[in-house]
Amino acid sequence: MFGVLVNTATVIVGSVLGLICKRGIPERLSGAVMTAIGLCTIAIGVVGLSSGENTLVLILSMVLGTLMGTLLDLDGRLNRTVEKAAAKTAGAGKAGQISQGFITACLLFCIGAMTIVGSLNAGLKGDQEMLITKSVLDFISSIMLSATLGIGVLFSAAFVLVFQGGIVLLAGVLAPVLSTGAIAELSCAGSLMILALGLNIIGVTKIKVIDLLPALVLVPFVTMAFGALGIG
Repeated sequence: MFGVLVNTATVIVGSVLGLICKRGIPERLSGAVMTAIGLCTIAIGVVGLSSGENTLVLILSMVLGTLMGTLLDLDGRLNRTVEKAAAKTAGAGKAGQISQGFITACLLFCIGAMTIVGSLNAGLKGDQEMLITKSVLDFISSIMLSATLGIGVLFSAAFVLVFQGGIVLLAGVLAPVLSTGAIAELSCAGSLMILALGLNIIGVTKIKVIDLLPALVLVPFVTMAFGALGIG
């Protein structure tokens, strides 16, 4: 769990530094920085799309996962829950911004190959290297995000701890399902969601990325089914 704790700590420290810097950044500059973050997020998503090996796995998982997420209204439920909690402490006026910062940071920090592979390596082999590397990247990202989106980014550290810690603790159970092929397809699907997140950040789209998340659960099983059937 050492790597997870380091990653959580870097998000906290980076977020605090960003909040301190936020006070001296004019709105015009914070908007420009947010655009830069969005463009970098898009670039990360585009690069990761090449990791997939079977486009049919991506299509089927995304379609079924999006249907599930939309029917369950995951995006709406999560936003309402976060905004309700934020309103109690920061007031209704700031609840929306806190919710946006929290959800954006959670998605950016936890959807991707480094999270999954790094946490599995830590749980199965005690290898913390990838999580430590990810911690450095998240430290920089948390500074920029919190400087533009506010304190919601700081709260995402709790999600990082629970999500990555859960994978580490359950690594022995998840390993048989998360084959090399499944991880490659997960990385591809996650990258597509990161691309959607980047487009949202720069204001091009308003994709409900949370509604896409069930696809990540489906990917390993679709990969296994396709493998058994010899498809792809």
